This record gives sequence, C-alpha cells and structure tokens, in this order.
Amino acid sequence: MNRTRLLRDLGQSLWLDNITRELLENGTLRRYVDQYFITGLTSNPTIFEHAIGNTGAYDASIRRMAAAGKSGEALFVELALEDLRRAAELFRPAFESTGGIDGWVSMEVSPLLADDTAGTIAAAARIHRQADRPNLYVKIPGTPAGVPAIEESIFAGVPINVTLLFSREQYLAAAEAYLRGIERRIAAGRDPQVASVASLFVSRWDRAVGSTVPELQNRLGIAAAGRTYRAYRELLASARWRKLAAAGARPQRLLWASTGTKDPNAPPTLYVEALAAPDTIDTIPEKTLHAFAEQGKLQGAMAEDGGDAEAVLARFAQAGVDVDALAVRLQREGAQAFVKSWQALMERIDAKSEALAVAGQGIR
Repeated sequence: MNRTRLLRDLGQSLWLDNITRELLENGTLRRYVDQYFITGLTSNPTIFEHAIGNTGAYDASIRRMAAAGKSGEALFVELALEDLRRAAELFRPAFESTGGIDGWVSMEVSPLLADDTAGTIAAAARIHRQADRPNLYVKIPGTPAGVPAIEESIFAGVPINVTLLFSREQYLAAAEAYLRGIERRIAAGRDPQVASVASLFVSRWDRAVGSTVPELQNRLGIAAAGRTYRAYRELLASARWRKLAAAGARPQRLLWASTGTKDPNAPPTLYVEALAAPDTIDTIPEKTLHAFAEQGKLQGAMAEDGGDAEAVLARFAQAGVDVDALAVRLQREGAQAFVKSWQALMERIDAKSEALAVAGQGIR
C-alpha cells in the first residue's frame, strides 16, 4: 500500500522539498505526482546550489544566458524559473482542479534582502512578473523586515510563501500581514483572492536542543508545531477571518517545512506522522517521501487544540530552554544559512559561466 494516500485522504497536501532539472527531464517528478500524490514543490538557494553544482544539466542554459550578457543573480533567476515554469505546468491540473488552493511551486527572493523591506517588495514583484505563471509563489522570509514586505506584496496581488517561521508568534505576525493585505485589497475594491502559505520549520528545533530533555528528544519541534496549529485553527474560526472569507478571500494555509528527520536514531517518518493535519501542507524531502510511502503510519490527525504541546514546551522551559529566544535565533541562523548558500550559488554560476565560455572558445 502506498501510504501517502492516507495523508491525501486526511486533507493534507504533500509537496516535494526539492527541484532539479534531472527530476524534470527523467520523469521522476511526474512519477511522484502519479504515484505519491505530490501536488506542489518548494525551492530555496541551498536546493539550487546543489542542483546546479553537482550536475552538468544546467550547462547549456548557463552558456546561452552568459553569451546573452546575463550574469550573477539575473542569470540564476532565469535559470531557476526555467525549471519552475516546467514544474508549474506539471502541477497546473492540481491548481485548476482545486481552484488555486493546491498545485504551487515557489521561488525565493534573494536572501541578501532579508533586512531590506523595500528591496524585498521590488524583488517579489519582479519575480512574479518574470515567472508569468499563476501558480508560482514568491518566498519572503518572515523576518521583522520581511513582515511589512509580505503585507505590501499581498496588497499588490503577488502570491507569497512566507518562509523561515519557527514559532507561533512568528506565524501570527505573518498571518497578520496577510490579513492586512487582504483587508486593504477589499477596501480598495480589488479581488481578495491572493494566495499565500505560511511555512513553519520543524526539525531544526530538535537539532538545536539535542538531548537537553532526554525523555522528550525530538519532541520540541512537534510541540512548536502543535502550538502553531492551534493558533492557525483559532484564526480560521475568528470573526475577522469569517468576514474576509465571506468577501471571497481564501485562507493562508499553514505549511510544515523541514520535516526530514535529522537524528539518525529517530524514525525517518517521525515528523510526517506527527504533523498529519487537514488543511495543511507538508513539504517533504525525497528520502522522507520514500520512507513514508513504504512504512508510514498514521494515528489520526493532529489535535486542533495543540494536544500536549504546552506541556512539552513547559518541560523544556524548566530545563532552561528559552523557547522564544531560540525561535528568534533559529530564524536568524536560517537566514544566514540561506545567505551562505546564495553566495556559494553565485560563485558556482560565475565559475561555470567562465569555464563554459573558455571551453566554447577552445571548440571554435
């Protein structure tokens, strides 16, 4: 039995946490759609840095774009969008059959803009325009500078995937920005249907605290997710949201990110099983996808009230873990890690462009 069907039947969307040209060209992504009910995917600088650096699949495109005078970020954005447009077309049936709720791909703004609100707004609009696909999210980090950029982008009609969220408070800030953007659109007489998802990162919590509380090892991330899921459900039940829904708005869906198990001693399906919840999305690494399809088990859906999340969080607080401070640190470190990957990516593209140009001259 292919157990990914259980998640689909529960009402959770499964998106792939990866994209490479090879996945597109050898039919693997198509197979994931058909066999594993994958209905979207996400990308980030780290994913593209590995994809471009480890194969020659992008060489022809890099050579062509470099010859046309493109370099650095401009070359990368178009290179990434070549893949993402193809993936968006693959997911177009899911997008259309769900009325735009599912079937999305995502493209990140430059991580160098994490503290630049105006730059982020401009970059999001530019990527949205350049992508020219209705089912492509632009990813903006939920940093203090990113939150106002989210509101302005939603108001401008740009679909946004809010990334690098770790806590309930960070999620609520992103959700508030989304609501304000939609409310402003309604007040301006614009269409309130601008899609968005809010991505909460899970496994990095547990990597950060390790065995601080041995009896609760690998449970802190799930607890943070449970607390956030309760806030998500409460928001959807609020009078404020019901008013927007009555005007035609659609909810900003909660997305679980970083759901691959980092602890080699923990089950590979740990987070996927714990985060099974209707009206959410799980972005899942390939290795975890295969593991769940083969051996995953479900004990039912997540508790809408968060279950034992508060008790688990309290136990970590007793052990000296400042959960609020750790959430801020994890977001900052996540942004820094993406900057590092971005810089490595730019260096890789520059080196490849130069090497391919030299090789081309040699051939002539």
